[in-house]
Amino acid sequence: MNEAVFSQIAMLVLLTALIGWMGFIVWDLAKKSQAGRFGTIALFIVLGAGVVGFLVKTVLVEVLQI
Repeated sequence: MNEAVFSQIAMLVLLTALIGWMGFIVWDLAKKSQAGRFGTIALFIVLGAGVVGFLVKTVLVEVLQI
């Protein structure tokens, strides 16, 4: 395994873990602030938009390189 393959696998695994951890933080924030169902959904949509934007950017970069 060369450095490029290791780097790609590590990036995928660690980025997935980071996104999961951020989801837990949003859930904990909603729970501690007693946001309710609508507030929790709003938090996940608004704060999750950054993650979705990052994923869309990554897909677009890969598609446009072809």
